[in-house]
Amino acid sequence: MKRSIPLCIILYLFTCGIYPIYWMIVLNDEINAASRQNGPSGGMVFLFSLITCGIYSLYWMYKMGERVEILQGTYSGNTGLLYLLLSFFGLGCVSMALMQDALNRLYP
Repeated sequence: MKRSIPLCIILYLFTCGIYPIYWMIVLNDEINAASRQNGPSGGMVFLFSLITCGIYSLYWMYKMGERVEILQGTYSGNTGLLYLLLSFFGLGCVSMALMQDALNRLYP
């Protein structure tokens, strides 16, 4: 589903952490479906991230980078590393916006 990235970022910042959870779950499920890769569901990703105090979300960012490369047809390995570093330095919102941009390009 195509989403407005500026609106997603505004909701990310102003919903006190509720929209980012929804966005992570939906992004995970949509990227898994579009890339035809098996992986944990969005709900499981949220649960694992909650249990591990956010450590799993860093791993998830890296894996989503690999899946985005599958969607784009590029296999450099750098996208996952970029998402991981952005998230590690507190810019997970940017990583998720980049993921959403990759999805938006699939659905004209």
